[in-house]
Amino acid sequence: MAHFAQLNENDIVIQVIVINNSELLGENGKESEQIGIDFCKSLFGQNTVWKQTSYNSTFRKNYAGVGFYFNEILDAFIPQQPFPSWVLNEETCLWEAPTPYPVDGKFYSWDEQTLSWKESDNK
Repeated sequence: MAHFAQLNENDIVIQVIVINNSELLGENGKESEQIGIDFCKSLFGQNTVWKQTSYNSTFRKNYAGVGFYFNEILDAFIPQQPFPSWVLNEETCLWEAPTPYPVDGKFYSWDEQTLSWKESDNK
């Protein structure tokens, strides 16, 4: 199965759909993203914008989700920034806290006011 993300005018994902791989096959029997895009447009309208996304994150860094931003320069889907202090890692296209998550086996949540991890009762 192939997955395609529809983008709005601000390159934000508004939906992700699944289509059969056979809808991506060209005359040579090889899969083509453009053929998949054309198929999506035939279903949702020619003025819609689509990008293929990988469920296994084998391309475009991350599997697209509603609310993700598509960065054309990085050719990647980027999730929403969870906190203002977090910084985008341009290699993974994931947000990272200014302080690494503790690795002591306990559960923590981010405290934006103190810019630190606070031990949490949630498991």
